[in-house]
Amino acid sequence: MNKKASNATALNLPMVDPLPEGTQKYFQICEEKLGIIPNVLKAYAFDIEKLNAFTAMYNNLMLAPSGLSKLEREMIAVVVSSINRCHYCIIAHGAAVRKLSKDPEFSDTLAINFRHCKLDERQRGMLEFAEKVTENSFKVEEKDREGLRKLGFNDADIWDISAVAAFYNMTNRLASATAMNPNTEYYFSDR
Repeated sequence: MNKKASNATALNLPMVDPLPEGTQKYFQICEEKLGIIPNVLKAYAFDIEKLNAFTAMYNNLMLAPSGLSKLEREMIAVVVSSINRCHYCIIAHGAAVRKLSKDPEFSDTLAINFRHCKLDERQRGMLEFAEKVTENSFKVEEKDREGLRKLGFNDADIWDISAVAAFYNMTNRLASATAMNPNTEYYFSDR
């Protein structure tokens, strides 16, 4: 199997070439829907099993039915990434928040300090919980989960908040450690 460079990270891990048919179709769908193939997918494309595991988890957490809206899940991604100072994810998911909220000021403020955003009590509680999962997950107690329940989240929602926060804590570290480059298009989208 041949390989070609992806330039998505600082690592020399060329993409599989040719890509399997299923991966080619997935990348084509990305290009049709997003206008780009996100560099995170190109970065993973040196190992199709790793790419498939990543995309399965991402698609389940961020796109599957949930008590959390797509915007709320992207908000969690931005806040976690901001805390972790993950360049790739702040830029990529900041673009998603801009698109979903139709509010560039909100997206940029969220990336700097979510406490400066106009949030309802439910969203603020959700982001404070994601912040605690990111900074001190070992300190999460039943009173934290109960606080979310009082805001209207059910236990499946609390799982989703926790899972999205945990996923971005993992991906932030991988993106930072490999110097993953955000697609240039993210900087300009929906402004």
